Amino acid sequence: MTFLKADRLTKAFGSTPALRGASLDVERGEILAVMGPSGSGKSTLLHCLAGIFTPDSGEVWFDGRRVDTMGDRERTALRRTAFGFVFQFGQLVPELTAVDNIALPLLLDGVRRRTAYGKAGEWFARLGLDGLETRRMGELSGGQAQRVAVGRALVTGPSVLFADEPTGALDSLTGENVMDLLVDTVRAVDATVVLVTHDARVAAHADRRVTVRDGEVLAGVKRVEV
Repeated sequence: MTFLKADRLTKAFGSTPALRGASLDVERGEILAVMGPSGSGKSTLLHCLAGIFTPDSGEVWFDGRRVDTMGDRERTALRRTAFGFVFQFGQLVPELTAVDNIALPLLLDGVRRRTAYGKAGEWFARLGLDGLETRRMGELSGGQAQRVAVGRALVTGPSVLFADEPTGALDSLTGENVMDLLVDTVRAVDATVVLVTHDARVAAHADRRVTVRDGEVLAGVKRVEV
């Protein structure tokens, strides 16, 4: 059974169609890059796969469970426990420290404070952020803040990481470093990744690439190891 699947999804915003029968299979442990021009529907596809948007028609399946027919509470629980998210601008809480931000998903899930902060603290050496635990977001560089976002996304041990233009706000060198770290980290924890990007250099980190154009998914391309 395919681990994560979109089957003939349609989605419109008002009179504007975003997805027109998009279908996609993602295997367990795969890093998949979803590419396409602005407005092609790639981010809408990611949001449907993650249970953030409900498609107008079609089906979304995750590990044998149908996501698109779940109620709001069940989908929220799924996003909190099984899914992690990294977005272009991190969406971190600026008033909180770095360790607060990483611990936040655990605290929201009812994990005891001491346990949550203990688990959050373990990520700083892994992310190359030792000594920055008490810094607030305005005191970190863009690359450091995005590494905090990676830690926050993975601290709950999600099965799937959804990343939407995770390096879009970074310069090319910093973006490359963040992608190297993200890939190494998800490989170590055996997570599946759905990565939305328009950047071929970012997509090169993936095992496979697909292109979304006019709301449809075109054939995928596997990475060739040299």
